[in-house]
Amino acid sequence: QVQLVESGGGLVQAGGSLRLSCAASGGTFSMYGLGWFRQAPGKERDLVANISWSGGITYYADSVKGRLTISRDNAKNTVYLQMNSLKPEDTAVYYCAARLRGGARRYEYEYDYWGQGTQVTVSS
Repeated sequence: QVQLVESGGGLVQAGGSLRLSCAASGGTFSMYGLGWFRQAPGKERDLVANISWSGGITYYADSVKGRLTISRDNAKNTVYLQMNSLKPEDTAVYYCAARLRGGARRYEYEYDYWGQGTQVTVSS
């Protein structure tokens, strides 16, 4: 059983930065595809970024390109989301997800395990 635990959320002013972390336990982390999703109040949960098992393939939603960066450290079983130039519309609960088959995928149903989420609030 894989467990994912996010951390690093909080309250930040517009233009500020946060780094989210997601630590995994159980299974073989280096083989997983990983994603960060977010869900704002009253909205569906959407993909923000994903990364393949090797880190060689990444994908970003258009709304975050150039501001958010996903990375992974397989030695630490951790995936990160560096968030710069934050905007109020980035306010959401952020979730990390793991896909056992390793590829970088865009849809919720393609992921096998989820963290509990961490709140990010950006004030204007």
